[in-house]
Amino acid sequence: MAENDEATTITSRALRVVEDVVYALISVILTGGALALLVKAGYDLATGADRGVSTTVSGMLDTLLLVFILIELLSAVRTTLVERQLLAEPFLLVGMIATIKEIVIGSLEAKALAGKDAGAFNDVMTEIGVLGGVLLVLALSSYLLRRKEREPEEGDENDAAAQ
Repeated sequence: MAENDEATTITSRALRVVEDVVYALISVILTGGALALLVKAGYDLATGADRGVSTTVSGMLDTLLLVFILIELLSAVRTTLVERQLLAEPFLLVGMIATIKEIVIGSLEAKALAGKDAGAFNDVMTEIGVLGGVLLVLALSSYLLRRKEREPEEGDENDAAAQ
């Protein structure tokens, strides 16, 4: 029986090392992607004068919001490595940022379509409305999750009352 426990411990340690290596590689890729996107945003801003300020800035904003998403995912990986558990909140935040990104892009599309193509304009406005609903659901989920984390555990209340 002791051999089985030792084998389980060794296997567990080996899997933890593999897990750490995979998370480290994910972190390197996320960091590289974020840095590459930052360089792209800077380059696009510097060379985008011929496309117009509005187009250049909206493209840069789209790129920077993607950088925020990558950084939040990097934060989630770091938290997973440190706490050894997967937390929902970073992913809710990534969802909110991605939703806001799509709302901004849709708003710019709607502005370009206003008065030109009523069908396409209505489609974009419907998409923005649905994304607004998704954003509200994600924000409510994040709020409820934070509220739940602040509540004492069931066992903690009984322990505090006994003391």
